[in-house]
Amino acid sequence: MKPKNLFPLGLIFTFLLLVFILPGKDKDEGELTTNQDRACTVIMVGKKASVDGSTMATHTCDCGICDWTFRYVPAADHKPGETRKIYHINQYKTWPPEQGLKGDLYKQDFTGLEIPEPPRTYAYIHGMFGYINENQVAIGESTIGTHRKLVNNTPSAKFDITMLTLIAMERARTAREAIKIMGSLAEKYGYGYNDDGEMLCVHDPNEVWVFEIMPVGPLWKPDSGKPGAVWCAQRVPDDHVSVCPNESRIGEINLKNPDYFMASSNVISFAIEQGLYDPKSGKPFNWKKAYSPVEGSARSTEGRRARMWRFFDLVAPSQKFSPDTPNMDYPFSVKPDRPISIQDVMAMTRDRAQGTIFDRVKGLRGGPFLNPNYYGPTRTICDPRAEYTTITQCRGWLPNPIGGLVWIAYGVQDTSCYLPFYAGITDMPDSFKIGDHWVFNRDSARWAFDYVDFHVQVAYSYGLEEVKKAQAKWEGEALARTKEIDDRALRLYQESPVKAAEFLTAYCLNNAKNVVDAWWKLGDDLLVKFNHLKLYNVEKRTMDRNQPAYPEWWRKAIRIFDVIFEESVK
Repeated sequence: MKPKNLFPLGLIFTFLLLVFILPGKDKDEGELTTNQDRACTVIMVGKKASVDGSTMATHTCDCGICDWTFRYVPAADHKPGETRKIYHINQYKTWPPEQGLKGDLYKQDFTGLEIPEPPRTYAYIHGMFGYINENQVAIGESTIGTHRKLVNNTPSAKFDITMLTLIAMERARTAREAIKIMGSLAEKYGYGYNDDGEMLCVHDPNEVWVFEIMPVGPLWKPDSGKPGAVWCAQRVPDDHVSVCPNESRIGEINLKNPDYFMASSNVISFAIEQGLYDPKSGKPFNWKKAYSPVEGSARSTEGRRARMWRFFDLVAPSQKFSPDTPNMDYPFSVKPDRPISIQDVMAMTRDRAQGTIFDRVKGLRGGPFLNPNYYGPTRTICDPRAEYTTITQCRGWLPNPIGGLVWIAYGVQDTSCYLPFYAGITDMPDSFKIGDHWVFNRDSARWAFDYVDFHVQVAYSYGLEEVKKAQAKWEGEALARTKEIDDRALRLYQESPVKAAEFLTAYCLNNAKNVVDAWWKLGDDLLVKFNHLKLYNVEKRTMDRNQPAYPEWWRKAIRIFDVIFEESVK
C-alpha cells in the first residue's frame, strides 16, 4: 500500500471504530451493580414547585424486554387471622402469552412467608410496580445499584422491590406511612432476592419523598436479630424539584430532623461494619457515597450519565449547571426557575438533549432524517426501550379518588400519547391487560404505539411531525378536559361516590379506546404516506417524487465518504 493512502484508511478505521465499537462499551462501573441497560428516570415535583399545587413523579420504565401490562386491584375487607402471601416478583421476567398474565403467574414463586392482613386493604393500579392507590399515595421507581458484596439473592430475603410497592399500595394512607411500611417489612423479613439498590419516589398530595433501599449481603438470616435491609428517605422541599436517573440521590442526612429524613436503625452502623464509612475520617456520613457511589460527569462519560445534568439544565437554566460537574456533586433538589406544569413534565420525558453538546442527531449521527435512535452514547430521558411511562399526579384540593391521576404513555415517549387514569376508577382497559414483546397482537394497546413508532423510524423527522399533530389532538384534549371531568366527577361524588367511580371509569376507558384506535390508524397512515421513502398524498392521490428525499447535506457527506473510501483501497 502506498504511504499516501494510509491517512484516508486511518480515517475510515477511526470512523468504523467510533460507529461500531466504542458506543457499545461502557466504562467500568467498579464493584457496583448498576445496570445502565435497565434504566428508569424519576422526575419529582413538589406541590409549591408545580403550576397547580399538585405533586408529580414519573417512572420511565426503560427496560426493553419487560412486561407492560396493567391491572386494577380492588379494595378488600379482611377478617381477623387472614394473611397475605408474599411472592418474589422479578421486574424483568415475562411468560409467553399462552401461559397467562404475569400478574397471575408470579404467584407461582411463593416465598413461604405470609403476613397478617389489616382490616382493610386499599384499591390501586399497578404495572411493573404499584403506582397509585385510592388514597393518592403514588410511586415512581429507578434502579440505583449498590456494592456487589451487599447483594442478597438468597431465599432469606423475602421481599423484592415490586412486592414492597404492592404492599405499600394496599396499606398506606400517606407517603410517610408507605415508607415506614416498606422499610419495616424489609428490615424484618429481608430485602433483595431479585433486586439490589433501588430508589422509589413516594408521594401524596402534600409531600414528595426519595426512598432508597439496599440489601445487607447474602449471609443475613432472619433470626440474626439484625435488620435485613438498610434504607434511607429524604423529603423533597415543597418548592423544589428533583430527579433520579439511576443514581443514588441522598447525601448527608440529619436524622434529628424527622420532617425531612427517615432511615433504618442501621443506616450508619452497617456502613461502618462493611468498611463503607470511617467515622474517624472527620467527614460527615454521606448515604450515596457510602452505599452507591458513582464516578463521572455528563461530559466525562460521553453523555452516558447526562440525564442528571440535563434535568437541572432544563428546570433551572439560570444556575448554569456545568456538564463537567461530577454527578455526585449535584444538589439533592433545586428550586425551578418557574413553576412546573404537567405538560412540562410530559415534555421532559420526551427530551433528547436537543441542541446541547449531547444531541444525538448532530453531525451525521441522526442520518438524513435526524433520527436520534441511530447512534450516540448519550443516554437521554426519552429512551426507545421504554415499556411505558407513568406520571403520577396527586391533587389535594379534590377528594382522593378524583385528585389522584396516573398518566400512562405506552412505548417510547416521543411517539406515544399520555392517557389519564383516575385513582378512583374500578377497572383498566382490556387492551392494557395483555401483550408481549415477542407476539404481535392487535388487541394489545402497547402494540398500537409500537406500530406507530416503527413507521416513524423510516423517515423520523417527517414522521414525528405527524405524531405531534396526533398528540396535540388527543393528549391536548385530555389535558384541556381535566378540569371539566374533575368538576363533573366532584358533583357526582357529593351525591354518590359509586356514581363518581362509574363516571370516571367510563371516561378513562372510553378515552383510552379512542386513542388506541387513533394510533392504529396513525400507523396505517404513516405506512401509506412514507411508503418507498416517497411522500404520498392520499387526498390528492399524488406522489411527490422529491420528498421525503435525502437532504443535500447528506448527499454531500456520502460523496465525501466515497472519495475517502475509494482512495483508501487503491
